[in-house]
Amino acid sequence: MKGRKPRLSVIEGGADLGRCPSSPAWLPEHAKREWRRVAPVLHERGLLSDDTMAVLESYCLAVSTVRENQEVIGRERDLLGHPTKAAATATKLMFAGMREARLLAAELGLTPYRRGGREKADGKAPNDEWDTDLLA
Repeated sequence: MKGRKPRLSVIEGGADLGRCPSSPAWLPEHAKREWRRVAPVLHERGLLSDDTMAVLESYCLAVSTVRENQEVIGRERDLLGHPTKAAATATKLMFAGMREARLLAAELGLTPYRRGGREKADGKAPNDEWDTDLLA
């Protein structure tokens, strides 16, 4: 997953312009909540098609893994409040889930950078200042 990510675009006949699909029944509850949060955004952008559904499912599962392991970390303390072995394992799993969620979010265009948030507030792209300030 290194390098430039391709820009997502609607392929003729690829996106379903009807209702936003509901989450699969087999997803855990945290994953279903993330699906309900993200799927309408992707559907509105016309990016939900059969080939992106599996990526969305994987993203929701990764987010669910993070949240479930956060709960384990919060629960698993010894009498002195120190993390137990279960908490240490959950921490490793949580960070792995966070990494996967970040990568999959980028694939789906859900990160600020992928949405074009790297542009300045005045509407200029970051490289525009080279054209005006230094070359004038």
